[in-house]
Amino acid sequence: FSPQVDAANTGRVLASDAAVFLKRSGLTDLVLGKIWDLADTDGKGILNKQEFFVALRLVACAQNGLDVSLSSLNLPVPPPRFTDTNSPLLLNATASSDVPWAVKLEDKAKYDSIFDSLNPVNGLLSGDKVKPVLLNSKLPVDILGRVWELSDIDRDGMLDRDEFAVAMFLVYCALEKEPVPMSLPAALVPPSKRKPLSFPGAMPLIPSSTATKEPHQSLPPVGILAAKTPLTQ
Repeated sequence: FSPQVDAANTGRVLASDAAVFLKRSGLTDLVLGKIWDLADTDGKGILNKQEFFVALRLVACAQNGLDVSLSSLNLPVPPPRFTDTNSPLLLNATASSDVPWAVKLEDKAKYDSIFDSLNPVNGLLSGDKVKPVLLNSKLPVDILGRVWELSDIDRDGMLDRDEFAVAMFLVYCALEKEPVPMSLPAALVPPSKRKPLSFPGAMPLIPSSTATKEPHQSLPPVGILAAKTPLTQ
C-alpha cells in the first residue's frame, strides 16, 4: 500500500482515506460510489489490499470508458491515472491551461442562444430548466445523468453558460454515437473553470449501501430526469 492511503501501515484502507485518494482520479462522485460498493464486498467501510486493488482496477476501467462492473476486471486497460491536486477534474497539471477548448466558437454561439432562450437567472440555469433539453435528445437516462454530472463542474446544481455548452457538446457527441467519458477530459474543461476548485471537506465516498441512496452535493445524476422517466434502478 502507498503511504498516501495507509499511513499507519495496517494493511487496510478506511473509507475516509480512500475517498481523498480516489477523488484524484477525476471521476464523478456517482462513479466513485459505485466503485466503492463493488470493492467493499462486506460493506464494512474498509478495504483490504485485494479489495483496494479491485477499486484501482475499476477506476482504470471507468477512465477508459468501460463499464464499472466486476465483469470489466479481466479486460486489458492502462493503469489508473491520479492527479496530485485536490481538483475534482482529471487535468493535465502542466498543460491544462494551454489546451484549446474542445467547444468550437460557432458551436458555442449556437449553445449560447439555446441557453438564453431558457431564461437563465443570474446567468445560471437550474436542473429543471435543463432537464427538458436533455430529455429532448432521447438519449438513455444513464447517459444524460452522466452528462449532467460532468457539465456541473462546480457542483452547485446549476449550469452557467460555459457549463451548459459542455452539456450540449456531450449530448451531440452521444448522438453521434461517441461514448460519453466517465471523467471530463482537460480539453473539455472551459477556460473559465481551469483553476483549482476548493471544496469544503473531502468527497463523501459512501461506504454503506444505504448511504449511497442519498443525494450528492449536486443534483443526483438521474434525479433531474426522474420526473418524466420511470427508472428501474
